[in-house]
Amino acid sequence: MNKKTPSSKSARPTRRMALQMGTVALLLGTQHIARGASIVAVRVWPSKDYTRLTIESDGEIKTRQFFVAEPPRLAVDIEGIDLIPALRELVAKVKSDDPNISGIRVGQNAPGVVRLVIDLKQQILPQVFTLAPVAAYKYRLVLDLYPAQAADPLEVLIAEKLIDNRSTAPRTENPPAAAHDPLGDLIAQQSGKPASSASLSPGKPADNKAPAANSVPAKPPTAIASAPNGKTDRLVIVALDPGHGGEDPGAIGPGGTREKDVVLQIAHRLRDRINQQPNMRAYLTRDADFFVPLQVRVQKARRVQADLFISIHADAFFTARPQGASVFALSDKGASSSAARWIADKENSADLVGGINVKAKDAQVQKALLDMSTTAQIKDSLKLGTAMLGEIGSVGKLHKPKVEQAGFAVLKAPDIPSVLVETAFISNPDEEAKLRSDDYQVQLADALMRGISRYFAHNPPLARNRQI
Repeated sequence: MNKKTPSSKSARPTRRMALQMGTVALLLGTQHIARGASIVAVRVWPSKDYTRLTIESDGEIKTRQFFVAEPPRLAVDIEGIDLIPALRELVAKVKSDDPNISGIRVGQNAPGVVRLVIDLKQQILPQVFTLAPVAAYKYRLVLDLYPAQAADPLEVLIAEKLIDNRSTAPRTENPPAAAHDPLGDLIAQQSGKPASSASLSPGKPADNKAPAANSVPAKPPTAIASAPNGKTDRLVIVALDPGHGGEDPGAIGPGGTREKDVVLQIAHRLRDRINQQPNMRAYLTRDADFFVPLQVRVQKARRVQADLFISIHADAFFTARPQGASVFALSDKGASSSAARWIADKENSADLVGGINVKAKDAQVQKALLDMSTTAQIKDSLKLGTAMLGEIGSVGKLHKPKVEQAGFAVLKAPDIPSVLVETAFISNPDEEAKLRSDDYQVQLADALMRGISRYFAHNPPLARNRQI
């Protein structure tokens, strides 16, 4: 009978333990890989400008993507993960009115590889990139889907105005009387000259025929030269810029109110007031909940040849209960106060939170554009800010009695008077309640409209050829 030696007794348990430990290590390794790429959240941000999809994870994930033109669709392979319910949620998040996406399919393409297939409504120029953790976000995979043929925003604005004019014009065989122009009256009062019914009226196509209600002019109307009294006979465009949006919520009040929501509501109210003017049209850099990079906001305003640019915010502050509204203009000589510098730095960091593709081809071009600010623009911006501050003060407290200045990136359009309005401090519970109030929003929109009119009363818009 063979006897087992002590060494042989210890050898077998050691091998068994090694196999067990190897199995455990393999299981832990698999779990670690899955855990390292766990999906935290998925989000879809549709807009007519572009649709953004974000997949947030607690670890970096690798992707490969390819675009198929007919029918248009984008396929994205996400490596290192298995199909989980969080990814299936993307399918339900696509709405029927999304202008760019018709649907999403998701499936396990191979072990450890999940494939997303995004079916598109039109030809798309996709941008796919990743973002490192910032603010409340972990790692993000971003898919930005831009229409290959984007609508010309200036042509759309003018077409909308012409359609409005046709819908409100009296039906008569005789030529309609010119609409009353309250802004023209106000400017005339300041200049001491009688108002002209033609002053500041929208431009018209060369053949004097308005386009059909469902069409857009091939080219926008040409502006008419300045009238002898210093006024202009053309459409005046005011660019409204609701801060933040989409992935970037902005400041959040103690009651959970998000800055991006209230400033969009205020911008909509102000837009309605501007559009009621017979000679004016508002253009929003974002008209829904989606993210717009800072330099793109400036680019959009210049694309429509805006006469004014007004960025609307409701920030938080580092003190416990700050109060009052503020108006800021650009500075090329440093901030006018430490508070102005702090707010500017905070607003300028919006791109980090919202997420921009730093590899975009025109990034350097846009950065150069933001360095083209002029002394004349800053001077006019201070005039606009002063006019608006005087009106805002009639509906609530002011944080500062004069226009402050700092290096706000969003105010650097070289040829457009630009201001940033902090409507109130959302971090203050009392002011947060005001910002959520319909009454305060209405009063504030009225005050901003009066400020715009007051500015134009002393600074009539210049003649401009709006052809591109």
